[in-house]
Amino acid sequence: MLFDSLKILRTFAVVVLLTGGMMSVAHAEDDDDEDHMPAVKNALWQTECGSCHVAFPPRLLSAESWQAVMSGLDKHFGSDASLDAPSAREIGAFLDKNAGSNRYATSGKLILRITETRWFVREHDEVSDRTWKNPKVKSAANCAACHTEAESGNYGERGIRIPK
Repeated sequence: MLFDSLKILRTFAVVVLLTGGMMSVAHAEDDDDEDHMPAVKNALWQTECGSCHVAFPPRLLSAESWQAVMSGLDKHFGSDASLDAPSAREIGAFLDKNAGSNRYATSGKLILRITETRWFVREHDEVSDRTWKNPKVKSAANCAACHTEAESGNYGERGIRIPK
């Protein structure tokens, strides 16, 4: 009788462990549904990058993509966003450390615009061209125009307000 009880208890423990492991794997694979991207912090990055646009979550681009963005700051999407060498090194190291993988890429090419990533395109497929052209939105890169909590890393649907 004691032997049967131990056998049942061991079987139950194995089932619990396996179920927990499968749930962890399922959650990891479902990681594409990222409405909240915990804001990693770097004051210089926030000040410099956030002075013109939302300081985009570093994990939205790969380290290689961030390196390419940082190496072209003198012609940063039509603006000169040049930084002094120490600032560029600090921000570059921060982005590199917190970069994502290439899983957001739409192809094998290096992506420099978050708006061209597979994740962004899928998440915004229902947004009309009219919305992107709204003078209060201006472009798909202006996250804060619709995502009221973008500065804190929250891109959830509850915080979306499409400007009229």
